[in-house]
Amino acid sequence: LAGGIILGVALWLRHDSQTTNILYLQLGDKQAPNTFYVGIYILIAVGAVMMFVGFLGCYGAIQESQCLLGTFFTCLVILFACEVAAGIWGFVNKDQIAKDVKQFYDQAFQQALLAESDASNGKAVVKTFHETLDCCGPDNAIGAITPLWRDDLCPKKDSFLKNIIESSNCHKKIDELFSGKLYLIGIAAIVVAVIMIFEMILSMVLCCGIRNSSVY
Repeated sequence: LAGGIILGVALWLRHDSQTTNILYLQLGDKQAPNTFYVGIYILIAVGAVMMFVGFLGCYGAIQESQCLLGTFFTCLVILFACEVAAGIWGFVNKDQIAKDVKQFYDQAFQQALLAESDASNGKAVVKTFHETLDCCGPDNAIGAITPLWRDDLCPKKDSFLKNIIESSNCHKKIDELFSGKLYLIGIAAIVVAVIMIFEMILSMVLCCGIRNSSVY
């Protein structure tokens, strides 16, 4: 059940409309940075393997098989080590993920402002960012002034005053988007780690109990 929950959360994060709209963008020959998906794929793999390993442990307990319970314990140790490694990687790269996406947005924004024709797809990339995140411009100043000369790049508001007041800078929105998603991944990883620790303890207790009872 825990494996199924983790798998479900990971698949939801993987197919979330905001992240997919942004991370599937392409600016000329350059693809949007999708390092974020590495953590998601690790969660998907852990969830799927946990479901299989959980079945193995359950079957081993029913059959009172020391071999199956030992295999279950070994698989849990390997999964736990992989999760710790993934957690360390995520902690090290948590700021870099948002930074790479912001750099990609800034490049597209510059191209959109400088492009004299639709030959560059910078305008399409910027509009996707603006519509998905409901923002405009890389910072507050540019975000408020941009609609004055490039109203085609920003989400339409009912009035000019409302446009200036409600326009949020996209750097802030990108930070909020990925920090929120990484926060969910972190919670899921901690829950899995706690469950795994209990599983390892209980499987060894059960295995030792079976071994001792078989003596008599």
